[in-house]
Amino acid sequence: MNNNTQVSINYNGYLITTDKSLMFPADVHEWLSKVSYWAKNIPYDTFLRSFDNSFCIGAVKDERQVAYARLVTDYATFGYLADVYVLEQHRGRGISKVMMEELFGLDWVKQLRRLMLATLDAHGLYEQVGFNSPVFPGRIMEITRPNIYGDMENPCR
Repeated sequence: MNNNTQVSINYNGYLITTDKSLMFPADVHEWLSKVSYWAKNIPYDTFLRSFDNSFCIGAVKDERQVAYARLVTDYATFGYLADVYVLEQHRGRGISKVMMEELFGLDWVKQLRRLMLATLDAHGLYEQVGFNSPVFPGRIMEITRPNIYGDMENPCR
C-alpha cells in the first residue's frame, strides 16, 4: 500500500495537503452533513470511518477546512473520487483545480487502472484531470441508498 504519499503546498494563502494530521475532520463533517446533497445527515462516526479509510486532500486556511476531497482506493487498480467541496466563500480561486492536479498528479494515482466519480456539477473541473462519460455505461451498475441518513429533502440524489 502506497498511502503515505504526502503533499503539502502553499497556494495563495491556503495550505493544500494530503496530510490528515493537518486537516479538520469536524469541519468536513459539518459541511457534508448540513450542506452537501449526497451525505446530508451523515453521522459523525460514519464520516470519520470514511475519512480514516480514504486518501484525502484538502485546503486549510486560518485553522479551518475550506475544501476537501477523498479518494476511496485500493492503491493498486481502482479509485473513486468522493466528497469534493469548496466552501462557497472560497470558490473561484482555483483551489479545487489545484487539489485535483495534486491528487491526480501523484505517481501511484497515475497507475490506477480505473477512476470513477458521480456528480451533478463541476464536470469541466473533472474533465481537466481526465474524467469522461463512461465508455460502456451499460456495464456500470450500482446499489444506491439515497435516504440512508434520513435525508428526505432530496430522495432521488
